[in-house]
Amino acid sequence: MPPRPIRARLARAALAALLLAALLAPVLAPSPAAAQYYVYCINGRIGTEQWDLAQMRTRHGSNVCQFGQFGFASDADNFAQRNFGGKGASCSCR
Repeated sequence: MPPRPIRARLARAALAALLLAALLAPVLAPSPAAAQYYVYCINGRIGTEQWDLAQMRTRHGSNVCQFGQFGFASDADNFAQRNFGGKGASCSCR
């Protein structure tokens, strides 16, 4: 059995390691993937969706083109409003 001072130092070191791990866990843990919002011309109309271009073409056919990608739905909606007149406005993929 180790002498008392060594045991106390080991206990403090273990506690320090646990505290450090607890503090670093949120920093080192992988964050969830950020949602992406896209502005598309879908069959001649502006729309915002979370689907990527490949998924949109699978769902709506080849008459889909992408105009922008954003981290927030409000940013995608604002872009669509400022540049095209908003969702539902007419557009062209040409």
